[in-house]
Amino acid sequence: MTTTRSSEKYRVMAKSTNARTSPKDRMRKDFDKARDVRPTGITGKEKPIDIIRQMFPAYVGRQERTAFELMRRSVESNCAIFLTLSGAMTPAGLHQSCLIPLIERGIIDCITTTGANLYHDAHRVIGHRVREIEPNAGDLQLRLARIIRIYDLGFWEETLLQTDKLFSAILQGPEFQKRMATVELHYLLGKRIYEIEQALGVKTPSMLSTAYRYGVPIFVGAVQDGSIFLNIVKLKRLLGDSFKLEIDVCEDVFEMGAMQHHCFSTLKKEMAIWILGGGVPKNYTLQGEPLLDQILGVPTHGFDIDLQFCVDPVDNGALSSCPASEGHTWGKVSAESAKTGSSYVHADVTAVFPWLTYALLSDERIHRKHGRLIDARAKAVATLQKAVERRRKSLKETLTYDLPTGRKKR
Repeated sequence: MTTTRSSEKYRVMAKSTNARTSPKDRMRKDFDKARDVRPTGITGKEKPIDIIRQMFPAYVGRQERTAFELMRRSVESNCAIFLTLSGAMTPAGLHQSCLIPLIERGIIDCITTTGANLYHDAHRVIGHRVREIEPNAGDLQLRLARIIRIYDLGFWEETLLQTDKLFSAILQGPEFQKRMATVELHYLLGKRIYEIEQALGVKTPSMLSTAYRYGVPIFVGAVQDGSIFLNIVKLKRLLGDSFKLEIDVCEDVFEMGAMQHHCFSTLKKEMAIWILGGGVPKNYTLQGEPLLDQILGVPTHGFDIDLQFCVDPVDNGALSSCPASEGHTWGKVSAESAKTGSSYVHADVTAVFPWLTYALLSDERIHRKHGRLIDARAKAVATLQKAVERRRKSLKETLTYDLPTGRKKR
């Protein structure tokens, strides 16, 4: 009996010891399954996709590789892809090198950008040029010469004045004399810019006209922070009540939520967000999920894939740089995205995105039928409105709060 009890005691002790060490063993087993870092020498004969997959093993390079894999997964999984664009990207030509080709291949479904990007894009339409300049040439001298500088890019001040006249003339058209959301404004502007490009024989189209042709909605979250709107202000002051264009911000935010609700609820698609930079375009697109779930009570789970290219640090509390996992706590991205479907690339968009676009589009299989979300605007808004109406009773309970009155006695 003593021997049997002693043997049982040691078996229990051994089992307890194994239990204590099993996390280590499990971690080592998982580690042994991890990808081996062993790139081969570049010969110059590799395909772009092979370079991305094999020669970017660590650090920001690995972030870039992960972002590429998520871009590819977004397309292969037929996600509804929402792209956001901040910073002076159209003066730098990123739309011509990357975004327009992506739109033409049916990859981008919806865009949120700044009014400035759409305004500066029109310079080239009417024959003005953006040129490379030395960023340290001297801003006082540039101002005397009436040359506008965007870091190492420059253009004549007349470029702005002529572009102001262009938009002022377009915006007086009868189709603009009503209240509308930014998505409708930019669709109508895209139509007019397309007609102008055709009349002038422009061979390199603008992003506005390209989005119009392929039915890609363009939202601008802070429309008043751009020169197109500044010209709307001018027209309103000069023409008074005869100029009837007004931007309906409430409708615009609702339409962004409706577009996303349409994608995941009606079309039954997963959703991906590609964030170039940060700023208002990023938040304006991501806030569609809190609008639906927390404000309107319409269930959603957030974006399924989240990738971002931004140089900002992630620890300063700024929305521009917050990673997907932080966005998950707000309900903006799904749990799956926060775990395995996100990449934050700490790099300048202009330095890495053209290369990733090249690697993606070098595969002829990467293309899709154009989603033309712009055609679903009315249906999407009506569907979301019905979902809100079904929740009217419970939503009314959110309209009251026991507000303190008077002054508390001490």
